[in-house]
Amino acid sequence: MLDLGRLRALHAVAQHGSVGAAATALGYTPSAVSQQIAKLERETRTTLLERRGRGVALTDAAHLLSATAKQVLALVEHAEVALEEQRGAAVGELRVGAFATAARGLLPATLVRLAERHPQLDVRLVELDPPVGLEAVARGELDLAVTHDWVNAPLAVPEPVSRTRLGEDVADVLLPAGHPLADRESVVPEDLAGERWICQPEGTICHDWLVNTFRGAGMEPDLAYRIAEYETQLALLAKGIGVALLPRLGRGALPDSVRAVPFRPTPTRRVFAVWRTQATRRPAVTATLAALRDCWDQRETA
Repeated sequence: MLDLGRLRALHAVAQHGSVGAAATALGYTPSAVSQQIAKLERETRTTLLERRGRGVALTDAAHLLSATAKQVLALVEHAEVALEEQRGAAVGELRVGAFATAARGLLPATLVRLAERHPQLDVRLVELDPPVGLEAVARGELDLAVTHDWVNAPLAVPEPVSRTRLGEDVADVLLPAGHPLADRESVVPEDLAGERWICQPEGTICHDWLVNTFRGAGMEPDLAYRIAEYETQLALLAKGIGVALLPRLGRGALPDSVRAVPFRPTPTRRVFAVWRTQATRRPAVTATLAALRDCWDQRETA
């Protein structure tokens, strides 16, 4: 009898290309993943991983077994959903991913609500960028994720995934209080020509949105400071350094030395919850979606 956990470990290595990446996706240590696969090799009396330089590669037998493992894991997920649906209660473990500002501005209230209404539901939360969270849901490594995109930087949703829009999150231009534009009622891209921008690193949705917006206005933004953490961006702004575009979700109170000015046209990112379509009727998923919607709506009216 093949062990399900060991099959999951092998499938993760096949999906992610390395033991280390598989361990990160599964929430294990690389050593634990290696041990799982070593045990699977002994059980099957088959070599599954071969050393290639500093890494490993799957053998032909491993690729065959991984393809079967994918089918087995899908059947197990289907059985789990059916059993939970029959019980009619949100119970067991639910693995949730969320991008940073949603993890800070939306998930705390959601987790409290779920704990109050569904005490037998064990929610595990991990912070992930939207594309990574979406891919993790599609592969079955997460049960649900909160993601976002911008109108001019859409996030494609793969076929096995469903999504629902929670709402729209408005972003403002943030300026040092002494900036000549700090007291304006609003600004447009042309007002900000020549500014030194603080922005997310290249490859992120927010970075792409900023670049696409200014290129659409015939300008190339000067991305002088590429900072992932919004708190660090605010620290620079508080010292009079640069300008930034920050969404309101999870932003918190601004320092006295920083001003938020509306941007025109208004930049909004669309916030979604995504989950595997075959888990749509799972009580844990429907309960979490309801809690996310309620907490989003309460945040909007607060």
